[in-house]
Amino acid sequence: MNGLNRFALWLNKVMAGRHGADQLTFAILILYVVLIIIANIIFSPILSLAALVLLVWCFYRMLSRNHAARWKENEAFLRFWGNISNWFRHIRSRTSRTAGTLSNRFRDRKTHRYFKCPKCKNTLRVPKRKGKIVITCPVCGTEFIKKT
Repeated sequence: MNGLNRFALWLNKVMAGRHGADQLTFAILILYVVLIIIANIIFSPILSLAALVLLVWCFYRMLSRNHAARWKENEAFLRFWGNISNWFRHIRSRTSRTAGTLSNRFRDRKTHRYFKCPKCKNTLRVPKRKGKIVITCPVCGTEFIKKT
C-alpha cells in the first residue's frame, strides 16, 4: 500500500460521521479566496485576519458532527442565496423582454444591428448592410432613418 492510499484511508476514517462540505462551505471558501486576494493587494492585516476567521469557520463546519445545526445553517443560506439569484433572474428576464438577451445580440452581431426607438425607447433589431433604411417602431409607430 503506497502513501497516497494510506492517506486516503486515514482521511476516510477522520471524516466518518462528519458533516463535510455543502453549498455554504463552498460559498465561505470562495469568500475566503476573494478576501485573501484583496488583503494581499492592499496589504491589510485586518482583512487577512477576517479571511483566516472565515477559513477556520469553514473547517469547523466541515468537521462538525452536529448535522442538524449544519443543515439548518445551509438551508438558511440557500434561502438567502435563492432570493438573490431570483432577483437577478427577474432583472435579466425583464431586460431580455425589452432588449433581447445579450447572448442573442452577441450571436447575431454579424447579421443584425440594434437601435432604440427615439420615442418609446423600445429596442429594435434590423438587418445589417441595407444602407439607409426607414425603421418603423412596432410599438408606437414612430418612423426614423438609420444607416445599417
